[in-house]
Amino acid sequence: MTAWILTTTPDVCALVSAARDIGGPVRAVLVGHSKATLAGVDSLTVMTPDRPDAPLEAVAAAVAEGLDCCDGDVVLVPDREADRILAGALAARHHAPVLTAVRRVGPQEATVGRFGGVVEQTVSMGSTTTVLVMDPGGALTGPQVAAEQVTVAAGPVTVVSQSAADHEVPDLSKARRVVAVGRGLRQESDLAIIGDLARALGAEVACSRPLAEGLGWMPKETYVGVSGLHLSPELYVAVGISGQLQHMVGCQGARCVVAVNTDEKAPVMEQADYAVVGDLYDVVPALTAELGGR
Repeated sequence: MTAWILTTTPDVCALVSAARDIGGPVRAVLVGHSKATLAGVDSLTVMTPDRPDAPLEAVAAAVAEGLDCCDGDVVLVPDREADRILAGALAARHHAPVLTAVRRVGPQEATVGRFGGVVEQTVSMGSTTTVLVMDPGGALTGPQVAAEQVTVAAGPVTVVSQSAADHEVPDLSKARRVVAVGRGLRQESDLAIIGDLARALGAEVACSRPLAEGLGWMPKETYVGVSGLHLSPELYVAVGISGQLQHMVGCQGARCVVAVNTDEKAPVMEQADYAVVGDLYDVVPALTAELGGR
């Protein structure tokens, strides 16, 4: 059995670790980065479109055709928008099943989140090629592997226009620390005190779904929960978030959870490693000031 990594990003440390857990050789295919390299794999092929303006959709079929995986092989793909296009093309080409929300991988099985991550299911991988979509992790360290350069033909798809987003959204999947805020915040301008705490902690700012989809105070790409982000940071600070199941599923991979809430019986308090009962307007500035003095 060969474990493949098919990716458009070189930041795939979690995929490399999962591939090693499967056993057997680890072969990586990196699409669209002509000068990028990877560490921790046995071989690396870099596939570059023959047209510099070609979007990923134009080369997905050619990339899938060029991946010479065999029955019983496993292909790991990052859970990112661009990479999911590759996963779909590969699955169609090899008639392979696709498992999403994969959390752990073993030699013959994968553990996936179901119903938005509320429960886990262990799935046995059969004798056919299987595509696994999971969190890619961060940057890789270690000796870099020399890459074989391959040019792939792009189909007749072109980009006719581009428009820049009106806001810059950090990649929260890579954040080691996250400060998330919920409906305990009274008004949008008060996001400033959450930002101050995040800067003091060296963290990124996220939110619960109502702040993104209900009130529009934060980008939709920053809300944590069943239908939003699923994060696994070292530290997750939940400020003014009640902690209902649909939110906590999104941060259940956090190593340490700190909750700030006025209600000592809020669901988040039962799941937190450290809980502070108090008004966020008192607690957050005090915590920020204490951190700033260190």
